[in-house]
Amino acid sequence: MRSTMRAGPFLIDERELSETFARASGPGGQNVNKVSTAVELRFEPRRSLPPDVAEKLIKLAGSRATLEGVIVIFAQRFSSQPRNREDARARLIALIERAAEREKPRRPTRPTLASKTRRLDGKARRGEVKALRGKTTDD
Repeated sequence: MRSTMRAGPFLIDERELSETFARASGPGGQNVNKVSTAVELRFEPRRSLPPDVAEKLIKLAGSRATLEGVIVIFAQRFSSQPRNREDARARLIALIERAAEREKPRRPTRPTLASKTRRLDGKARRGEVKALRGKTTDD
């Protein structure tokens, strides 16, 4: 078993992940009642990630983050424990990669002369339509 896993530009020590196993809900027959196949993966991003990425990760996690900032991922999609473990880790890695993405800075641009003209023409036409809605006089 490897001791680190790659999540985007970061290496996360597997000792920082805490896994507990429980019985999964849903269909599965007798196996569901006997075997703990569901995985609850816990990860504290403030310990191993830069502060800005950790805060963004907690925000992205939403209801999967506790008040203490621990990310909890519950995986029970598959009927085998190893597949659920891989699923939980893959979902955590995807979240970390999304949090690590840098937003492209917005470069302010100016409207073109043609777009200004179109906007003003549209406003003038709309004004004319509204002016026609005024009170009519009896001649």
